[in-house]
Amino acid sequence: MTNHHVVEGFEEFKITLPDGRTFRGALVGGDFFTDLAVLKIEGKGLKALPFGDSSTLAIGETVIAIGSPLWIEGGPTVTVGVVSGKRRSMEEADEPDQPMLHDLLQTDAAINPGNSGGPLLNLKGEVVGINTAIMPSAHGIGFAIPINNAKPVVKTLLAHGRLVRPSMGVTAVSVTPQLAFTNDLQVERGALVVRVEEGGPAAAVGMQPDDIILAVGSDVVEDLHRFHELLFRRQPGETVQVTVWRNGETLRLLPVLVRDR
Repeated sequence: MTNHHVVEGFEEFKITLPDGRTFRGALVGGDFFTDLAVLKIEGKGLKALPFGDSSTLAIGETVIAIGSPLWIEGGPTVTVGVVSGKRRSMEEADEPDQPMLHDLLQTDAAINPGNSGGPLLNLKGEVVGINTAIMPSAHGIGFAIPINNAKPVVKTLLAHGRLVRPSMGVTAVSVTPQLAFTNDLQVERGALVVRVEEGGPAAAVGMQPDDIILAVGSDVVEDLHRFHELLFRRQPGETVQVTVWRNGETLRLLPVLVRDR
Protein backbone atom coordinates (compact mmCIF):
# COMPACT_ATOMS: atom_id res chain seq x y z
CA MET A 1 0.00 0.00 0.00
CA THR A 2 1.29 3.46 -0.86
CA ASN A 3 0.15 6.87 -2.11
CA HIS A 4 -1.17 7.39 -5.60
CA HIS A 5 1.03 10.44 -6.04
CA VAL A 6 4.11 8.28 -5.33
CA VAL A 7 3.47 5.90 -8.24
CA GLU A 8 1.60 8.18 -10.65
CA GLY A 9 3.23 8.39 -14.07
CA PHE A 10 5.55 5.39 -13.59
CA GLU A 11 5.33 2.02 -15.31
CA GLU A 12 8.19 0.14 -13.62
CA PHE A 13 8.82 -0.20 -9.89
CA LYS A 14 11.77 -1.49 -7.90
CA ILE A 15 10.97 -2.34 -4.29
CA THR A 16 13.73 -2.84 -1.74
CA LEU A 17 13.04 -4.45 1.64
CA PRO A 18 14.99 -3.67 4.84
CA ASP A 19 16.76 -7.04 4.53
CA GLY A 20 18.26 -5.93 1.21
CA ARG A 21 16.08 -8.01 -1.10
CA THR A 22 14.80 -6.23 -4.18
CA PHE A 23 11.72 -7.00 -6.26
CA ARG A 24 10.12 -5.82 -9.44
CA GLY A 25 6.75 -4.39 -8.47
CA ALA A 26 3.53 -4.31 -10.46
CA LEU A 27 0.85 -1.67 -10.02
CA VAL A 28 -2.43 -3.31 -9.04
CA GLY A 29 -4.36 -0.05 -9.08
CA GLY A 30 -4.51 3.51 -7.80
CA ASP A 31 -7.09 6.10 -6.87
CA PHE A 32 -6.43 9.79 -7.46
CA PHE A 33 -9.08 11.15 -5.10
CA THR A 34 -8.07 9.18 -2.00
CA ASP A 35 -4.36 9.28 -2.93
CA LEU A 36 -4.02 5.52 -2.41
CA ALA A 37 -2.41 2.83 -4.57
CA VAL A 38 -1.44 -0.83 -4.30
CA LEU A 39 1.74 -2.46 -5.63
CA LYS A 40 2.27 -6.22 -5.88
CA ILE A 41 5.47 -8.26 -5.52
CA GLU A 42 6.11 -12.00 -5.70
CA GLY A 43 8.25 -13.42 -2.90
CA LYS A 44 8.49 -15.71 0.11
CA GLY A 45 8.86 -14.98 3.80
CA LEU A 46 7.02 -11.68 3.54
CA LYS A 47 5.35 -10.43 6.71
CA ALA A 48 2.53 -7.91 6.78
CA LEU A 49 2.03 -5.35 9.50
CA PRO A 50 -1.29 -5.73 11.34
CA PHE A 51 -3.95 -3.08 10.89
CA GLY A 52 -5.24 -1.13 13.88
CA ASP A 53 -8.51 0.73 14.34
CA SER A 54 -8.02 4.40 13.48
CA SER A 55 -11.45 5.29 14.88
CA THR A 56 -10.20 4.62 18.41
CA LEU A 57 -7.22 6.99 18.18
CA ALA A 58 -7.25 9.71 20.81
CA ILE A 59 -5.91 13.24 20.51
CA GLY A 60 -2.48 13.21 22.14
CA GLU A 61 -1.93 9.48 21.55
CA THR A 62 1.64 8.58 20.59
CA VAL A 63 2.18 7.52 16.97
CA ILE A 64 5.25 6.52 14.94
CA ALA A 65 5.90 7.44 11.31
CA ILE A 66 8.17 5.27 9.15
CA GLY A 67 9.50 6.30 5.76
CA SER A 68 12.52 7.35 3.75
CA PRO A 69 12.60 11.14 4.09
CA LEU A 70 14.65 12.93 1.47
CA TRP A 71 15.79 9.48 0.25
CA ILE A 72 18.64 9.38 2.77
CA GLU A 73 20.80 6.28 2.44
CA GLY A 74 20.84 3.69 5.20
CA GLY A 75 17.26 2.48 5.33
CA PRO A 76 13.98 3.78 6.72
CA THR A 77 13.72 6.59 9.26
CA VAL A 78 11.49 6.49 12.35
CA THR A 79 9.94 9.63 13.85
CA VAL A 80 7.65 9.89 16.85
CA GLY A 81 4.84 12.31 17.68
CA VAL A 82 1.22 12.41 18.71
CA VAL A 83 -2.16 12.52 17.04
CA SER A 84 -2.65 16.29 16.84
CA GLY A 85 -6.10 16.28 15.26
CA LYS A 86 -8.66 14.18 13.43
CA ARG A 87 -11.01 14.67 10.49
CA ARG A 88 -8.82 17.33 8.87
CA SER A 89 -9.14 18.42 5.24
CA MET A 90 -6.33 19.85 3.17
CA GLU A 91 -5.58 20.94 -0.37
CA GLU A 92 -2.11 21.42 -1.83
CA ALA A 93 -2.15 25.14 -2.51
CA ASP A 94 0.91 24.95 -4.75
CA GLU A 95 -0.43 21.89 -6.60
CA PRO A 96 -3.93 22.78 -7.85
CA ASP A 97 -4.18 19.58 -9.89
CA GLN A 98 -4.01 17.47 -6.73
CA PRO A 99 -7.25 16.47 -4.96
CA MET A 100 -8.52 17.93 -1.72
CA LEU A 101 -8.08 15.21 0.89
CA HIS A 102 -10.63 14.73 3.65
CA ASP A 103 -10.97 13.08 7.05
CA LEU A 104 -7.21 13.02 7.62
CA LEU A 105 -5.24 12.40 10.79
CA GLN A 106 -2.98 15.29 11.78
CA THR A 107 0.30 14.46 13.51
CA ASP A 108 3.43 16.26 14.64
CA ALA A 109 5.58 13.16 13.95
CA ALA A 110 8.07 14.50 11.40
CA ILE A 111 6.90 13.73 7.85
CA ASN A 112 9.00 14.92 4.93
CA PRO A 113 9.19 14.28 1.16
CA GLY A 114 9.97 10.57 0.90
CA ASN A 115 7.73 9.63 3.82
CA SER A 116 4.68 9.49 1.58
CA GLY A 117 3.10 6.05 1.49
CA GLY A 118 4.80 4.90 4.68
CA PRO A 119 2.86 3.66 7.70
CA LEU A 120 1.75 5.60 10.74
CA LEU A 121 1.80 3.15 13.66
CA ASN A 122 0.40 3.07 17.17
CA LEU A 123 2.48 1.76 20.08
CA LYS A 124 1.21 -1.79 19.42
CA GLY A 125 2.94 -1.71 16.04
CA GLU A 126 -0.40 -1.60 14.21
CA VAL A 127 -0.88 0.51 11.08
CA VAL A 128 -3.36 3.27 11.87
CA GLY A 129 -2.63 5.54 8.91
CA ILE A 130 -0.79 6.06 5.63
CA ASN A 131 1.51 9.10 5.67
CA THR A 132 0.52 11.32 2.79
CA ALA A 133 1.21 15.07 3.07
CA ILE A 134 2.69 17.96 4.99
CA MET A 135 1.76 21.59 5.41
CA PRO A 136 4.72 23.30 3.67
CA SER A 137 4.16 26.64 5.38
CA ALA A 138 4.13 25.20 8.91
CA HIS A 139 6.27 23.06 11.22
CA GLY A 140 5.03 19.90 12.88
CA ILE A 141 1.87 19.58 10.82
CA GLY A 142 1.70 16.36 8.82
CA PHE A 143 -1.23 14.29 7.62
CA ALA A 144 -2.05 10.62 7.23
CA ILE A 145 -4.99 8.77 5.69
CA PRO A 146 -6.77 6.80 8.46
CA ILE A 147 -6.41 3.07 7.93
CA ASN A 148 -10.16 2.57 8.36
CA ASN A 149 -10.68 4.79 5.30
CA ALA A 150 -7.89 3.09 3.35
CA LYS A 151 -9.03 -0.51 3.87
CA PRO A 152 -12.20 -0.43 1.70
CA VAL A 153 -10.34 1.48 -1.03
CA VAL A 154 -7.53 -1.08 -1.06
CA LYS A 155 -10.03 -3.94 -1.09
CA THR A 156 -11.70 -2.48 -4.18
CA LEU A 157 -8.35 -1.83 -5.88
CA LEU A 158 -7.32 -5.44 -5.27
CA ALA A 159 -10.60 -6.68 -6.73
CA HIS A 160 -11.01 -4.31 -9.69
CA GLY A 161 -7.87 -2.19 -10.06
CA ARG A 162 -9.81 1.07 -9.83
CA LEU A 163 -12.63 2.86 -8.06
CA VAL A 164 -15.75 4.10 -9.80
CA ARG A 165 -17.30 6.93 -7.84
CA PRO A 166 -19.98 9.50 -8.60
CA SER A 167 -19.28 13.22 -8.71
CA MET A 168 -21.33 16.41 -8.80
CA GLY A 169 -18.39 18.48 -10.02
CA VAL A 170 -17.93 20.65 -6.93
CA THR A 171 -15.16 21.37 -4.46
CA ALA A 172 -16.36 22.14 -0.95
CA VAL A 173 -15.20 22.55 2.64
CA SER A 174 -16.88 21.68 5.92
CA VAL A 175 -18.96 24.39 7.53
CA THR A 176 -17.90 24.75 11.16
CA PRO A 177 -19.10 27.21 13.82
CA GLN A 178 -15.80 29.06 13.41
CA LEU A 179 -16.17 29.28 9.61
CA ALA A 180 -19.81 30.36 10.00
CA PHE A 181 -18.86 33.13 12.45
CA THR A 182 -15.92 34.37 10.38
CA ASN A 183 -17.95 34.50 7.15
CA ASP A 184 -21.24 35.59 8.72
CA LEU A 185 -23.03 32.44 7.56
CA GLN A 186 -26.52 31.70 8.82
CA VAL A 187 -25.96 27.96 9.24
CA GLU A 188 -23.24 26.21 11.24
CA ARG A 189 -23.22 22.77 9.61
CA GLY A 190 -23.03 21.55 6.03
CA ALA A 191 -20.62 21.68 3.08
CA LEU A 192 -19.72 25.10 1.67
CA VAL A 193 -19.19 25.05 -2.10
CA VAL A 194 -15.98 26.86 -3.04
CA ARG A 195 -15.69 25.81 -6.70
CA VAL A 196 -18.13 24.55 -9.32
CA GLU A 197 -16.68 22.64 -12.26
CA GLU A 198 -17.56 24.29 -15.56
CA GLY A 199 -19.88 22.03 -17.54
CA GLY A 200 -20.31 19.65 -14.61
CA PRO A 201 -23.54 18.29 -13.11
CA ALA A 202 -23.76 20.93 -10.37
CA ALA A 203 -23.19 23.77 -12.84
CA ALA A 204 -25.90 22.36 -15.11
CA VAL A 205 -28.54 22.76 -12.38
CA GLY A 206 -27.34 26.18 -11.27
CA MET A 207 -25.27 25.42 -8.19
CA GLN A 208 -22.97 28.31 -7.29
CA PRO A 209 -19.91 29.00 -5.13
CA ASP A 210 -20.98 29.95 -1.58
CA ASP A 211 -23.99 27.61 -1.70
CA ILE A 212 -24.14 25.49 1.44
CA ILE A 213 -25.12 21.86 0.88
CA LEU A 214 -27.49 20.84 3.67
CA ALA A 215 -28.73 17.45 2.52
CA VAL A 216 -28.35 14.74 -0.11
CA GLY A 217 -31.71 13.08 -0.63
CA SER A 218 -33.26 12.80 2.83
CA ASP A 219 -29.89 12.55 4.60
CA VAL A 220 -28.52 15.58 6.44
CA VAL A 221 -25.00 16.75 5.51
CA GLU A 222 -23.19 17.70 8.71
CA ASP A 223 -19.81 18.21 7.06
CA LEU A 224 -17.76 17.52 3.95
CA HIS A 225 -16.90 13.96 4.97
CA ARG A 226 -20.60 13.13 5.30
CA PHE A 227 -21.31 14.72 1.90
CA HIS A 228 -18.74 12.50 0.17
CA GLU A 229 -19.96 9.47 2.10
CA LEU A 230 -23.53 10.02 0.88
CA LEU A 231 -22.42 10.55 -2.73
CA PHE A 232 -20.31 7.40 -2.67
CA ARG A 233 -23.43 5.33 -1.99
CA ARG A 234 -24.82 6.30 -5.37
CA GLN A 235 -23.92 5.46 -8.95
CA PRO A 236 -22.83 7.61 -11.94
CA GLY A 237 -25.91 8.41 -14.01
CA GLU A 238 -28.17 8.58 -10.97
CA THR A 239 -30.18 11.75 -10.32
CA VAL A 240 -29.98 12.90 -6.72
CA GLN A 241 -31.79 15.67 -4.89
CA VAL A 242 -29.44 18.12 -3.19
CA THR A 243 -30.72 20.70 -0.72
CA VAL A 244 -28.68 23.91 -0.57
CA TRP A 245 -28.85 27.14 1.39
CA ARG A 246 -28.37 30.32 -0.65
CA ASN A 247 -28.91 33.88 0.54
CA GLY A 248 -31.44 32.86 3.18
CA GLU A 249 -33.36 30.50 0.91
CA THR A 250 -33.51 26.71 0.80
CA LEU A 251 -33.27 25.35 -2.75
CA ARG A 252 -33.60 21.80 -4.06
CA LEU A 253 -31.48 20.89 -7.08
CA LEU A 254 -31.40 17.68 -9.12
CA PRO A 255 -27.95 17.05 -10.63
CA VAL A 256 -27.20 13.87 -12.60
CA LEU A 257 -24.05 12.34 -11.15
CA VAL A 258 -21.10 11.56 -13.40
CA ARG A 259 -18.03 9.38 -12.92
CA ASP A 260 -15.02 11.05 -11.40
CA ARG A 261 -11.80 10.68 -13.35
